[in-house]
Amino acid sequence: MKKSLVVIFLLITNIYLFGEEWHVKKSDANLVKFTSSTPVLDFDGITNNIDGYVYWEGEEIFSGKNELFFEVDINSIETGSGKRDRDMREDVLETDKWQTTYFKGEITSSKSLGNSNFEVKAIGKMFIHGIENQKEIIAQIRFENGVMNVTTDFSVLLKDYSIKAPSLLAFIKVAEEIKLHLNFNLAKAEE
Repeated sequence: MKKSLVVIFLLITNIYLFGEEWHVKKSDANLVKFTSSTPVLDFDGITNNIDGYVYWEGEEIFSGKNELFFEVDINSIETGSGKRDRDMREDVLETDKWQTTYFKGEITSSKSLGNSNFEVKAIGKMFIHGIENQKEIIAQIRFENGVMNVTTDFSVLLKDYSIKAPSLLAFIKVAEEIKLHLNFNLAKAEE
């Protein structure tokens, strides 16, 4: 019995000794931006209200069991038009039911780009408007001065999340594809 407890203790300790967890740092420098297009204009929605983490077990970076997670409070997104923001929240995204959107995935591959820069592929679930879909994202991760920076660009289709493309001026439809750009910083979790 004593031997079993020692083995369990060593396994648990090994996870904490050889692995890392990084948490999003709240900062005005964080950026989450979506770009939506119509035949006559493009507009962006922007926020810095992002939370999340990057985690891995093992001595090697992004090795073993790992996870990339980020979530955004949709109510914090601003497009520069109060009416458009209200319509987006109330009629399009129904934020009274689903206030956040998130991605939770596993880093399935990583490639060193030199100078503490990596390109990673993560596969997981993207949650928007009450629906979770399989999603693959490619991200660039850079380590500098004790900070991890994550940058990624990807698109989502409104129809994949049962979102009806809204109309502007009653006859101009917003495009089905929404482009997303995220750039956020993380700090190593305290042990």
